[in-house]
Amino acid sequence: MILRNIISTALLMTLASTGIAAELKLVSPPRTTLTALTVIATNPSGVTQRQNADKLFIPASTMKLLTAVSATAALGKDFRYHTNIYADNPIQDGQIEGDVYLSFTGDPTLTTEDIQALLDQLKQQGLKHITGNLYLVGEQYEIQHAPGRVWDDLGICYAAPVSSYVLNKNCIQAQFKPRLADNAGVVELLENEPVVIVSRATFDKSGQRAICNLTLARFEKNQYRLDGCYPGNKALKLSVAITDPGLYAIDKLTQSINYNGISINGSITLAQQHAANALLVAQHQSEPLSSLITTMLLKSDNLIADSLLKRMGQYLFGSSGTFANGSAAMTQILSEQGVDLSSANIVDGSGLSRYNLLSANQLAQVLALIQQNEHYKYIIDALPVAGITGTLKYRHGYAQAPLKGQIVAKTGSMLGVVNIAGFIKQNDALPSIVVILQNGVSPTPVKANVPTYDVSILKQLVNNAKH
Repeated sequence: MILRNIISTALLMTLASTGIAAELKLVSPPRTTLTALTVIATNPSGVTQRQNADKLFIPASTMKLLTAVSATAALGKDFRYHTNIYADNPIQDGQIEGDVYLSFTGDPTLTTEDIQALLDQLKQQGLKHITGNLYLVGEQYEIQHAPGRVWDDLGICYAAPVSSYVLNKNCIQAQFKPRLADNAGVVELLENEPVVIVSRATFDKSGQRAICNLTLARFEKNQYRLDGCYPGNKALKLSVAITDPGLYAIDKLTQSINYNGISINGSITLAQQHAANALLVAQHQSEPLSSLITTMLLKSDNLIADSLLKRMGQYLFGSSGTFANGSAAMTQILSEQGVDLSSANIVDGSGLSRYNLLSANQLAQVLALIQQNEHYKYIIDALPVAGITGTLKYRHGYAQAPLKGQIVAKTGSMLGVVNIAGFIKQNDALPSIVVILQNGVSPTPVKANVPTYDVSILKQLVNNAKH
């Protein structure tokens, strides 16, 4: 049930009116960077300040704050994905007469170990043979990547396809290894995976090439080719996103069925739905939503975020979940709770799309909602803590005093984008909401002894909170 505890922009004005004890000394951002800032005091001794706070920016993974709140409102903290096996008939004399259906529901955490546990349930009931087909049930014609994603990210696991068919995060692990005899490299899969990765790439062992980088070409049927070169002579870990999740599910189920000694007269294939009168014979459920949200925020897990977005669309509109109806659902849910998204553009739940646009004030409204509503306060405990957990554990400038342990926030980073949205922490209190958005950031590495714009601002806020 969607919560209707309205927290509007009036809340931000209330928080802002608590007083300004100290003004920030705003440092100048780099010439190429456009910045926005919203700082809201949640107690009378804090700082309240805004700069470009209503301008729209690419939010990157700070978008996951919106996903966390709207998914909690729509689905509830106890929501779980269910992966079930159905059959035309019960197991008798070691076999199932007719067809069997394994229903995939887009569980972003489903693994081959979970599939094995499902098959173990069938084996414990004596199953050895299926006379019909094994249908893997899921959406057949779904869009698996939101509009506005960078095309050359699609072969990388953090941008794995968002499908009803998810297994092992739709990601495989491999190594690109040098050969001793020459500069050629070979790709070795780390597990028994039903994919093919050929290599035409080489190692630049002597470091002589002015330009040396790898590219990954993606083809049909989960086939890939690695081209280019890699500097040095040490093996490189590869995390490759599956191109065809349905085919990958078929191939992995074929492996699992054969491993378990279950024979099938028919084939393993995809289907849109199971028979209406099919019987439930085995079931698996994911961890609850609260655990999924914790993983999503700490690890900035894109697959969880976008899977939840699609599920919200399915829940609210009663149809197959898509990026379009999921984004509409998120907008509706948050708007009903007082977040003004009239100027925003939302196209996914992860923040991977560069078509997303949010302002610092809109993110601050979401943070205020999290802080003020008991139903959402668990989200604060799931946020990364500077220098200690998640994506803030090793971030430049956050692992040392005065920021270490004093910032609780969601990061948002991609090429040219460096954002942070969260809270200043002082003892057990959260005296300030802070959102710093930076777009147009140069990819040139920052010197180790030079604080970045966000670090400079946050240091002032932390020091002000102590006085």
